Amino acid sequence: MFVHHVFFWLKPDLSEADIQQFETGVRSLLTIPSVKFGDVGKPASTDRPIIERSYSYSLLTVFDNKEGHDAYQPPTSEVHQRFVDECQHLWDRVLIYDSES
Repeated sequence: MFVHHVFFWLKPDLSEADIQQFETGVRSLLTIPSVKFGDVGKPASTDRPIIERSYSYSLLTVFDNKEGHDAYQPPTSEVHQRFVDECQHLWDRVLIYDSES
């Protein structure tokens, strides 16, 4: 299994239309055929010192293997490339954690 977890810090003062554009774009990544499981979320209401809650959205995608992950990445995936092209102006920071088991 290959897990790809992405955290986005959106720019402050985005309009509702901007946020909707981001949400639509990030959810489109879940339609890429090699994604076996995926989820888009916001920070949970848990609040302990050890929990990172400063991000705006997270994207979790799970693949069978690294090859599935690689097929999901731009420019191989047109869906992913379109998301980057149309939405990268909406975030200040992106942090990615990949893991394999």
